[in-house]
Amino acid sequence: MLKNFRDEKKRALLIQVLGLFSVFAFIGYLFHNTQMNLAKLNIATGFGFFELEAGFDIGESLIEYWSDDTYLKALGVGILNTLKVAIIGNILAVVLGVLIGLGHLSDNWMLKKICRVYIETVRNIPLLLQLFLWYALLTEGLPAVKEAIEILPSVFLSNRGLNIPSPVDITSFSVSLIVLIFSVIGYFLLDSKRDQLVNETGVESPLWEKLNFLVFLLPIITWALMGASTEFSVPKLQGFNFTGGYNLTPEFAALLFGLVIYTAAFNAEITRAGIQSIPKGQWEASHSLGLSKVDTIKRIILPQSLRVIVPPLTSQVLNLTKNSSLAVAIGFPDFVAITNTTMNQTGQAVECVFLIMIVYLTFSLLTSLFMNWFNKRFAIVER
Repeated sequence: MLKNFRDEKKRALLIQVLGLFSVFAFIGYLFHNTQMNLAKLNIATGFGFFELEAGFDIGESLIEYWSDDTYLKALGVGILNTLKVAIIGNILAVVLGVLIGLGHLSDNWMLKKICRVYIETVRNIPLLLQLFLWYALLTEGLPAVKEAIEILPSVFLSNRGLNIPSPVDITSFSVSLIVLIFSVIGYFLLDSKRDQLVNETGVESPLWEKLNFLVFLLPIITWALMGASTEFSVPKLQGFNFTGGYNLTPEFAALLFGLVIYTAAFNAEITRAGIQSIPKGQWEASHSLGLSKVDTIKRIILPQSLRVIVPPLTSQVLNLTKNSSLAVAIGFPDFVAITNTTMNQTGQAVECVFLIMIVYLTFSLLTSLFMNWFNKRFAIVER
């Protein structure tokens, strides 16, 4: 036994096993102690409350929901609302961050200073205060419903949000929109593959152009197969509010604006650092070949700088998703807000906190997997 302990590899393995056992033993102790304390207080445990009637309304939902639906469906609404904020917010924050990062490197003195002031100001104001600011501006600065501004025909802006026409057949529209998004992604993947084959063979096949054309036929075919509905619900003022159409609430808008503007400031600095990491000789070589500054950034600088940009950008994507939990402060029904309501009504505190941890952990792991896959596409390949 002593001889085995002197072996460095076996000793390291034994220490790891003991450490792992200690961790599981500690978790088991906490679980047992929690169960005993809950039993003394006559508090039921488990997830049986999922099938009980929720009994509360949710102001904003991507799927049909009523107060007599189950807690499980209410939590599902919260997950979808969180995903909506995270996906839209991250796309806008990345695009805005890249544009501001490029503006910070501009030769235009005014543009450069404006971008710099934006970055330094927004990064140093707590996000929660910014959310309160945006919410106050949207609810207090916009006109009342009866004085709503008609921006476009049947598009109204008021302190209760933005009311726009929406398709009557939501299911058909949603499926067609998802297919369109995947078609756009497929187009860019096919276009990238076509460029790769052209560079390798020097021959451009017309088949790839036909494939790109067929990609955009998929959403049209999907829409036709699902009934080809063209009927829209138009918002109309009735009484003290609008009926019909789709309402973009001030809570969602304030949360989205706050998260995008705050995160974009960090993304801008990441973009600036990534671009400045590229040797100056790359700029000079591209200029000597007659490329414009826009083409240089698009074709030479940005593709190389992605190797530096993507790893820290992953952290900001994760941060925006997790920061969306601050929605509870301004009344947007995200997953945390709905879970808090569920916890208050059922008393299942341990289960609800566990659900919040699992959901956000799942979001983070899936985001990391996607960003790591994306990063590998631009990683420097060692020979």
